[in-house]
Amino acid sequence: MKRNNWRSKEKEGWSNRRQTHHPNHYRRPNHCSFTERCEQEEPWNSLNADTSNSGSSSEVCPSSPVPELPGFYYDPEKNRYFRLLPGHNNYNPLTKESLQYKEKECKRLKLLEEEEMQKKKTSRAGLNSSLVLRKRQLGLLSSTNYCRLVHELKVNCMQRRKVEIRSPDSSVTGTNNFKLIVADTACERIFTVNDVEHGGCKYGIINLSGLGKDSLTVEMYDNLYFTNRKVNSVCWASLTHQDSHVLLCLMGIAETPGCASLLPASLFSNSNPGDQPGMLCSFKISTAWSCAWCLNPQADNCFSTGLMRRVLVTNAMTGHRQTFGTSSDVLAQQFATQTPVLYNGCRSGEVFSIDIRQRSRRGHSWKAVRLFHDSAVTSVRLLQAEYYLMAADMAGKIKLWDLRAVKCVKQYEGHHNEYATLPLQINEEEGLVTAVGQDCYTRIWSLQDAHLLRMIPSPHPSSRDSIPSVVFSSRLGGSRGVPGLLMAVKQDLYHFSYNSDNPCCP
Repeated sequence: MKRNNWRSKEKEGWSNRRQTHHPNHYRRPNHCSFTERCEQEEPWNSLNADTSNSGSSSEVCPSSPVPELPGFYYDPEKNRYFRLLPGHNNYNPLTKESLQYKEKECKRLKLLEEEEMQKKKTSRAGLNSSLVLRKRQLGLLSSTNYCRLVHELKVNCMQRRKVEIRSPDSSVTGTNNFKLIVADTACERIFTVNDVEHGGCKYGIINLSGLGKDSLTVEMYDNLYFTNRKVNSVCWASLTHQDSHVLLCLMGIAETPGCASLLPASLFSNSNPGDQPGMLCSFKISTAWSCAWCLNPQADNCFSTGLMRRVLVTNAMTGHRQTFGTSSDVLAQQFATQTPVLYNGCRSGEVFSIDIRQRSRRGHSWKAVRLFHDSAVTSVRLLQAEYYLMAADMAGKIKLWDLRAVKCVKQYEGHHNEYATLPLQINEEEGLVTAVGQDCYTRIWSLQDAHLLRMIPSPHPSSRDSIPSVVFSSRLGGSRGVPGLLMAVKQDLYHFSYNSDNPCCP
């Protein structure tokens, strides 16, 4: 009996020793998923310990490195990894693009909420109206610098208000998306290109005379003229008088060649009661990427079109043409006003000028100025003195070039572009540069020091077909008009006005 008891105790002790020597990783594995384990255990690789302790996930620093795990994505709001689950029919509801889009939408909605709450913001640290006025009274600021800083303060105080669009034909307004708006010289009218449901385009003119501080109503006039061809470029043309016509560059389709059309503004009913029926011209050309109208008297009634590897200069009255061969497609153009010189931006990244008084040539001997970007140039703009030129490219670079020294003197950071042809706007009187990026944000910089003053989110979700088109002027509606930014996106028109009642504005 004793021997049996001893054996039983020894057996029991041996079994206890066997249990104590069994670590956790020898046990039967738990078959729960990685996502479930992340939800049960403490999350790892926290972006910011202080932020996670405070309970606010919206202020997590996005610049902190987060390791990427194949088959998983990181949710910054929940501070966890989640598995990317494959969907049915090879459709994955969670992709890197969709997650990036969700993050961008959260950022856009947050900025819109801040604008609606009218939070005071200044683009420069310590800049406010009292400080600017005090320095002006002490003689520390010149009149030029004082006006420039006042405009910067007003830009930060601009508030969005929706504009009511009226039309004689009630079925026209609010039915088509805005694709492009271009203001005339006096900013009294804007020419609009609208997408039609069946794939075509429709044109109209909006009269801004009704735009004021108390009234946000404009009149839109439409002539029901539309085409099923894509509009590549638009500019105002002064054929019979200033801004009497609109120059359109249309792409060819199937067997129909492309063309450059001059539409008289009088075709649009009541756009300007003083206008008489004008001349409608159409010039058959190959696919044109850009166009420009010359205002210099030495090349009166001439316009240019940027084609595939050549530039075509045409006299609208006589039909005479000059051809200049290039090594790349011409995507952007602008004429100088003091001399009949045409500046061109190419797909290759080159910017060059042509004196159209010389005969047509091939090669590079006729190029007076040559500048180079690293990507395709989408917009070129001359400053008033015509000593400087600003160019934007598809890499998101905006550069200010000194044409006398032939070098870049400033670069404006923050612009976003990958493949779209996006215009630039320069307002020298206010000292501002405006551009809309492919991310649907409107950015405003200081012309003098390239400082980013304001980034305005789109009121609609960002997409390829909803990039806003804007016009900025200190006199929207004419000489007695109101200052501000006019934004056309989707089917809506918005006015960002200078709010003089805001305490941050002088």
